Amino acid sequence: LNPMLVAGQMEGSAYMGAAEAVLEHHDVNRFGLHQGPSLLDYRLPTSVDTPELHALIVESIDPEGPYGAKEAGEGPLHPSIPAISNAVFDAVGIRLTHLPFTPGKVLAALAAKREAEAVGSEEGTR
Repeated sequence: LNPMLVAGQMEGSAYMGAAEAVLEHHDVNRFGLHQGPSLLDYRLPTSVDTPELHALIVESIDPEGPYGAKEAGEGPLHPSIPAISNAVFDAVGIRLTHLPFTPGKVLAALAAKREAEAVGSEEGTR
């Protein structure tokens, strides 16, 4: 396989996961039909929004794949979302579980955390 194409697949997948975590939102109606913005209004990351990535290719042969090949682009997508969720938790102590992780959701979760802590401290003084 062409290493440059493999690296492009890996980096694109990582960008896709990050975009899903913080930008993309899919509204559907009760029938499961898309109700969100048009493609002109849909939020996708640009080169300004994304950091430079460097793919690390570990070559191995998959005995089940054609000519020993295996997937190259799907792997980086999956850890992107929990990595961003855990980064938010490490930074501010709140766990976000519904995509996308928007600034508004972070602020709302912080306010709820402060309120819960205030109620807990009031109950502790009784």
